[in-house]
Amino acid sequence: MKQGNKVTINEVAKMSGVSKGTVDRVLHNRGEVSEKSRARVLEVIQELGYRPNIYASLLASKKNHKIVCIIPEFSAGEFWELTDMGITRGRDFAAGYGVPVITVQYDQYEVESFRRACAAALDENPTGIIIAPMFRIETLNFVNELKHRGIAYMYIDSRLEDDDYLAYFGMPMYQSGYLCADLLTDGRDIRKVYIIRIARDKKGLSDPTVTRRTGFCDYMNGYYPEVAVENVFIDPKDRKAIFDRLDAMFENDPDPLKYIAMFNSRIYLVADYLRERNITTCRVVGFDVVERNLAAVREGFVQILIAQHSDGQAFAAISAMTEWLLLGKVLPKKDNFTQMDILNRYNCDYYM
Repeated sequence: MKQGNKVTINEVAKMSGVSKGTVDRVLHNRGEVSEKSRARVLEVIQELGYRPNIYASLLASKKNHKIVCIIPEFSAGEFWELTDMGITRGRDFAAGYGVPVITVQYDQYEVESFRRACAAALDENPTGIIIAPMFRIETLNFVNELKHRGIAYMYIDSRLEDDDYLAYFGMPMYQSGYLCADLLTDGRDIRKVYIIRIARDKKGLSDPTVTRRTGFCDYMNGYYPEVAVENVFIDPKDRKAIFDRLDAMFENDPDPLKYIAMFNSRIYLVADYLRERNITTCRVVGFDVVERNLAAVREGFVQILIAQHSDGQAFAAISAMTEWLLLGKVLPKKDNFTQMDILNRYNCDYYM
């Protein structure tokens, strides 16, 4: 098209060989459109340089939008605090479009708390949901209800991979587990590795790092098939029980050099034990930037952290949801994987 020519939706429809309604559904990612028609419309839009009249669409729309974020509860200094900071940034962004963003929190160790949070989110009559899932079955039940009500939703931090969500913002979970195993073993002659896991809800419904653990175990099976992998469960709320469990682990294994991994943000619980017992012979790999993890890296009780900017993930999800709801802006990717940053004692102070 010549510069200055205004392309209309009629021209896009005519050149694509579809109706105006089909073009509109493609632009706003609504309704059923065949992959062939969608691809052709997007190809024509790019070729013609069509741009929808955003401001006219906004003025014509009478719909009030609201975004609800569902995340675990947290205390100061914990992993989800950084996510909440990203939500605050996202709230400011959405406010510029007149879209309120509220947060509903739940106890990540209690499935009933998650159910209540989902019910509270629905009571807000949202048009968009951003969710950090912990309980697989309950999350599936919830998102099926969202689909029934026509409410768009995105995942942050982790996702249900077999679900038809709008978008995901977070680490590639399987690959992060694979990376963790590679960093832990580092080509060494290893006899055994320990996975420290959180004892979560009593019914075993919450397992947010299962995909990460699968990647780790697949690496071990592929490169170290003779190496034993032992799962050790700890209660993060009971310091004495943690020490008793890790004492037993060390007493049952006379090898002073132990290879330890933990797939959530609480590797500092292991570091606290190693510090208290003055054990400096272990190789330890964990995840996520919280101050207690960073302190453990500086002191040498954790060798490597695999880090992510969870605040950026939350902000990206809210801004994408806002633009999708209001402007019909289609995301170029469904899975928006964020980088996996490798931190050690020499670079951890320069990450944030």
